[in-house]
Amino acid sequence: MDVIVLEQSGGFFGKYHVLHGLLSPIEGINPEDIRLAPLFQRIAEHPYKELIIATNPSMEGDATAMYIQRKLADTPIRITRLARGLPSGGELEYADQNTLLRALSGRQEM
Repeated sequence: MDVIVLEQSGGFFGKYHVLHGLLSPIEGINPEDIRLAPLFQRIAEHPYKELIIATNPSMEGDATAMYIQRKLADTPIRITRLARGLPSGGELEYADQNTLLRALSGRQEM
């Protein structure tokens, strides 16, 4: 479903790689349990310019994103992650602390 949503946005015209899960040592989900090896193999075989990580903004999503970034640190590929923060139309009083902190850290010049 996530790929469909990204496709419908019309903002990305590239290739996708779906991991089918996130790292979670507490639940026993390790790198070999999700589709990380095929991702790293694709990157090694093709001269992609950028890898956009679109994991959920959760502890598991953050851990997975950091793992990928560390594994690819010695490659020339640009690694980015989808922006996170307040949704359009959202009200500050209903945002949780983590969302507010991410919105503040990702603020942009006007």
